[in-house]
Amino acid sequence: MKVYVSILITAFLIGLMSAEPAAAQSETDADIPTADRQITAAVSAAPQPMREDAAVLGYDSSGELVTLRQGTNELTCLADAPGDDRFHVACYHNDLEPFMQRGRELSSDGHSTSEVREIRQQEIENGTLPLPQKPMSLYSLTGDSEAWDYETNTLLSARPLYVVYVPYATVESTGIAPSPVSEGAPWLMDPGKPWAHIMVGTGRTVGEAAEQ
Repeated sequence: MKVYVSILITAFLIGLMSAEPAAAQSETDADIPTADRQITAAVSAAPQPMREDAAVLGYDSSGELVTLRQGTNELTCLADAPGDDRFHVACYHNDLEPFMQRGRELSSDGHSTSEVREIRQQEIENGTLPLPQKPMSLYSLTGDSEAWDYETNTLLSARPLYVVYVPYATVESTGIAPSPVSEGAPWLMDPGKPWAHIMVGTGRTVGEAAEQ
């Protein structure tokens, strides 16, 4: 359980803050899936009824993060970053995008994870970085480099993680434990922080390979 939680946290933080690897590694056109394939993979993290109308951020042929599709609902989905050895896609409430974008910018500029956290907290508290004080959702899928088959647009095997941001929530205000008490139990990460959030990991994999 502890190993699984550690993997989820690491993938969650790195996946949402880092948008630089694709550009830094000078990917070629052939290394980056088409926009349509990136979109299909990205929205697979979202609940089925919310996929069709979600905005999608992904990568152009030069590896730059761009808007692949404008959205009309409340979700923004982030495609998998090419050039690494894992698959990670996430969909989150639109109001989280300024917070997520700032994290990607700071990470791209070379700031460490702890520096990103410190800078974003300062900017939230001084009002220059908006982060609404309301519950906001995030859905993600994480797996190895073979987790998604871009030729067939099929999820083979990945771990889902469900998150609800509750800014400044604490153990006392929510009654939610600061670590998982059992497989699938909700727990509160970063209590008291502007980005405090409830994490729910099932501990299981999903996809065609997992169902066989």
